[in-house]
Amino acid sequence: MKKINILLFCLISSSMLNAQGLHFSQFYNAPMLLNPANTGLLQNSDWRVGTSYRNQWATVPVNYNTFSVFADLGAFRNNWETSWLGAGVAVWRDAAGDGNLALTRIQTNLAYHVLISERSSLSAGIGASYNQRSVDFSKLTFDSQWDEFSFNRNAPNMETNSSQKTTFTSISAGMNYSYYNNSNLYIKMSLAANNINQPIETFYGQSNKLGLRPQAALEVSYKPGEKVILNPMVYYTRQKKASELVFGSLFNVNTGEMKVNPNEVILGVFYRNKDAIIAAAGYKWKDHRVMVSYDQTISQMSQGNNGVGAFEISLILQGNYKRGDDLRETYGCPRF
Repeated sequence: MKKINILLFCLISSSMLNAQGLHFSQFYNAPMLLNPANTGLLQNSDWRVGTSYRNQWATVPVNYNTFSVFADLGAFRNNWETSWLGAGVAVWRDAAGDGNLALTRIQTNLAYHVLISERSSLSAGIGASYNQRSVDFSKLTFDSQWDEFSFNRNAPNMETNSSQKTTFTSISAGMNYSYYNNSNLYIKMSLAANNINQPIETFYGQSNKLGLRPQAALEVSYKPGEKVILNPMVYYTRQKKASELVFGSLFNVNTGEMKVNPNEVILGVFYRNKDAIIAAAGYKWKDHRVMVSYDQTISQMSQGNNGVGAFEISLILQGNYKRGDDLRETYGCPRF
């Protein structure tokens, strides 16, 4: 196949992947991706590590597999009376199609959190990421491999380069405002933007400027009684002509007799606008939780994927520097 056709494939595939971007149905379990101001903003802990895996459109040829791992912590909590720093690092890997069109992203975040009253706090964060996009042509078939009956993958494809890679740096920033009463209500409003510098990714010298990607989220945690926590959320993002709106709620049910930091069963349902209904379930013990979710496609895409949207699993572990420390009164987060 001539190089111009390879270039066309790259641009189309890159545009497809770019339109979707890195995303998870469990956006609430991807705090570093959602907003760098979330870094080190922890309700009951000083440090946090997490991982997520998403398999999307498994029944169609161009399916997506997305993996992430992150870690963040709060610093200087014992030195500063009404503020602290958050620092963290995250790695994402997204791959699609037979050509393994992939994006690898390594990001570091820094955030500053300050109490502005007895019941509210303000957070600001910034992130910088190193990104590599690649495609592996050795996994694709070309017209030179057609033997008049089928494509023979063992035949030479007549291409000089079996893979292509491009790298770029992206800047993100965001802010959070949180309100709480330390007994039964917590509200967090989040605004952020990715690709502030609008980096350029290239294959074969061609340019694709990544569009600014604003993100907004609203999260409410309300405890109407000793056994249940309602956690409604809404998330919106947009990049060029692609957009995503997800809203719904989690329901945490206390499974024991403990009133502080109990074990909980988590159930949830969300709706992605004009695309999917998302069912979620999980379990929380101490400050840790594991969750799974499933996207049931309801858009026209269901004709191609038989309604099989995506399966996702996530695990988050949290802890304190010293066992038994009770820092929530000092740093103004809810004690659910």
